[in-house]
Amino acid sequence: MERTDWPTYGQDQGGQRFSTLDQINKENVADLEVAWVYHMKPPQDPNVDDSADEAAQALAEGLRLNPFAQGSFRGSQQTPLVVNDTMYFATPWGKVVAADPTSGEEIWTHQLPDGVTPARRGLEYWPGENGEGATVFVGTESGTLVALHADTGMPVASFGDGGTLDLVTPDILNPDYPSRFGGRGYRDTTPDLVYKNLIITAASNGEFPPRGARGDIRAWDVRTGELVWQYKPVPENGGPGFDTWSEGSLEWRRGVCIWGFMTVDVENEIVYLPFGTAAWDRYGGDRLGKNEPATSLVAVNANTREYLWHFQTVHHDIWDYDLSAPPTIFDIHKDGETIPAVAVITKGSLLFILNRLTGEPVFGVEERPVPASNVPGEETWPTQPFPLKPPPLGRISFSLDDIARLTPEHTQGCLDWIEENDMLMGGPYLPHGYNRATIEFPSFIGGSNYHGVTFNPETRYLYANISDFGQVFSLVDAEGEDAALPVQSGRPGGRFFQPGTRLPCNKPPWGELVAIDVDTGEIAWRSVLGITDDLPQGLQRTGRPSIGGAITTTGGLVFVGATDDSRFRAFDARSGEMLWETKMEASANATPITYLGSDGRQYVVAVATGGTFLRSPVTGDSVIAWALPQDAPAGD
Repeated sequence: MERTDWPTYGQDQGGQRFSTLDQINKENVADLEVAWVYHMKPPQDPNVDDSADEAAQALAEGLRLNPFAQGSFRGSQQTPLVVNDTMYFATPWGKVVAADPTSGEEIWTHQLPDGVTPARRGLEYWPGENGEGATVFVGTESGTLVALHADTGMPVASFGDGGTLDLVTPDILNPDYPSRFGGRGYRDTTPDLVYKNLIITAASNGEFPPRGARGDIRAWDVRTGELVWQYKPVPENGGPGFDTWSEGSLEWRRGVCIWGFMTVDVENEIVYLPFGTAAWDRYGGDRLGKNEPATSLVAVNANTREYLWHFQTVHHDIWDYDLSAPPTIFDIHKDGETIPAVAVITKGSLLFILNRLTGEPVFGVEERPVPASNVPGEETWPTQPFPLKPPPLGRISFSLDDIARLTPEHTQGCLDWIEENDMLMGGPYLPHGYNRATIEFPSFIGGSNYHGVTFNPETRYLYANISDFGQVFSLVDAEGEDAALPVQSGRPGGRFFQPGTRLPCNKPPWGELVAIDVDTGEIAWRSVLGITDDLPQGLQRTGRPSIGGAITTTGGLVFVGATDDSRFRAFDARSGEMLWETKMEASANATPITYLGSDGRQYVVAVATGGTFLRSPVTGDSVIAWALPQDAPAGD
């Protein structure tokens, strides 16, 4: 089947992010040029002085920034959709846009109410029935779901309350939560999932304090917003995983939610639910046990929400290693058999490949002993699961032998920082130190993150962009009698960067694009992803941390932005050779798309603003489209 549009975040509902387009290919990709740019930022109010960018100065001084705002700009992780010659995306300023994907010109816009921010990673589309009723669904960080007519941008009056469905229903919201901590504690950060005539919703319910809004998964009728089914991930009265929690620890437990992406196996009518860590995600003394299905992949019937199976990737997670990436669906050819598979990548740099009908590991999983915690009240699980294939895609431990040695100044700065703070090191799964800074690999953002992997059925490779940098963290006694837990975060903390720079203290590469052969479970190739401009010439090819995923095409290419160096790149899908690179005004910390325009040209589009959890400079507001020159010959 041809895949020439981009109708959902993962291109298909199984999350492969694969396009059959081949007009842009290995032979001509270096000829790509900017075809159009759409600027998302509203016109500047002439009465507002926007000349002083205090945030840029703060960045220069090495201070922490809001990852989604800087000066007059706001960061975006949007992945646009393209369906039937229309592109849809939302801006950080609350505007939903339909544009001509060939020219970038607006077709219609819809402004959300003041203070309502759209889900930062994209939209979802329902094609309608019998050629009518096509709908764009916009989740919001206010905990609502907005339905807009795809052809006009007007609200769908029959859906919810005049086009808006309030997801924060009484059974979801802890009645004690608003009065104690303020706010609703429930927000949609990622596109929801259309399956048949259902829109399946999930949301972030927060990571602290430990008790709050529920993280239930619900399916609603796409036409009316009426509830069809509801899946409660926190087990009740003997349900799946109930016996893996200490007594009394389940009530209103936060964090067991899906702030990332769901996918669906349409043929087998299974929806895959990647759940995050139980709150608080740094300490589990109030929730002893494995805590299933926290940090687990759960499979349920997409029509009825009937539980089928689950697989936990981290037991008693205290490292914030949420499952957030889209579970990616494909088939494996192994020992003369075709195995229906689903792959889920973790923030811990591990890739688990499971039989998608049963949850059984395809290449085997081994429980290995890991270090115990010395934090009072904490009881870490004594073992953790490790896939036998593939090996870890990124660094999962650290010792002084792994210190970066790029420049004497950088090396000494890192060594001094470690020595001055008597940092604990080791791993994998090194627990947070008690009153002692701990170097943990990977960092809380990974490894991998919400963007996950892409699969090319022609090369038979999965592709993952991996960050290879760590986190410094510790726990200290909590202050105040009203503390929600006996411990809190200590100092120093943050990314394992040399203080005052964005240079990780471990050996490069700090970011890679990795290809995995799904039929063997072996790594096919690794390619350094990203450069560090601040280093001297000859040392800059270090790789960089990344947020935002890759896509792959029949043209034999892998396209990826994601790194914090403001580059967008194309790689040879079979060899890993970088074939094209372009510099932008800001980093494209989002997953790109590709599609066929009405003029017959293939386009590649990425949103480039900077920001996200990497805290790359937020210096842009662009949706950028690239294409071959109009007089260029078409691909084979």
